[in-house]
Amino acid sequence: MTHAVRKAVFPVAGLGTRFLPATKAIAKEMLPVVDKPLIQYAVEEAVNAGIEYVIFVTGRGKSVLMDHFDHAPELESMLRDKRKSKALEEITRSMPEAGRVLSVRQQEPLGLGHAVWCARAFVGEEPFAVILPDDLILGDQPAIGQLMDAHDRVGGNVVAVEEVPDDRTHQYGILDIDNETDGLSRARGLVEKPKPDMAPSTRAIIGRYVLDPRIFDYLETQERGSGGEVQLTDALNRMIPEAPFHGLNLAGRRYDCGDKVGFLEANLAFSLHHPELGERTKAMLESYVKGG
Repeated sequence: MTHAVRKAVFPVAGLGTRFLPATKAIAKEMLPVVDKPLIQYAVEEAVNAGIEYVIFVTGRGKSVLMDHFDHAPELESMLRDKRKSKALEEITRSMPEAGRVLSVRQQEPLGLGHAVWCARAFVGEEPFAVILPDDLILGDQPAIGQLMDAHDRVGGNVVAVEEVPDDRTHQYGILDIDNETDGLSRARGLVEKPKPDMAPSTRAIIGRYVLDPRIFDYLETQERGSGGEVQLTDALNRMIPEAPFHGLNLAGRRYDCGDKVGFLEANLAFSLHHPELGERTKAMLESYVKGG
């Protein structure tokens, strides 16, 4: 199936301060979950959903992300000489075709809305995806592909959502829901990080979006909001009179890899699903349970 969405933006300029000292010299997106860095899971999800162009919005110290999706001649030559074909295939299969990976700098840390706006020249006048690598989603169908399917049906702006506990609404953008059909909620508005008693629902936006290109016009004039940053949710809210806005409940389990416990849980979950490591991981966990 051919989708209208061909490009995906990856905001990866953050410093990863919640994972210091591990991220002092390593980009947080390169932290491994089992045997692959977070950014590789995110790019593979996009490519498997039919995305043709990968756009990194980076900052200083993030050149390693571009390097990861490029050839490493010395390493590849060594693996080839030693006939380690499986390892060679694993490091080359993740590379998109030449000219498919693009990069632009976000010179100031002004928030997600500003990061998305920085990609405007590469996106142009077509709908596009936004993928936050910190949100790792385990499921049978690529998460962003589910949003692309929904966007084909309803157009406008479509975001991934999940139910969160009342006491965590202050950590998310929360939808004000108008109606819902088969897990797809039409929203009349949204509130950025509301206190529990002010939240219009417990339907929280997570790190997958398919956006109408007109969002750039709103981001261009968007004033700073929560945290002194240019909030993407504020621009989406302003855009609702012009374009429909929907939230989609994803099929799959989300792991917040921007959180230490969430990152640990993701490693366990993906290890249990790994074809070579699953049984050993299960046995290891059972030994811990039995040992108290």
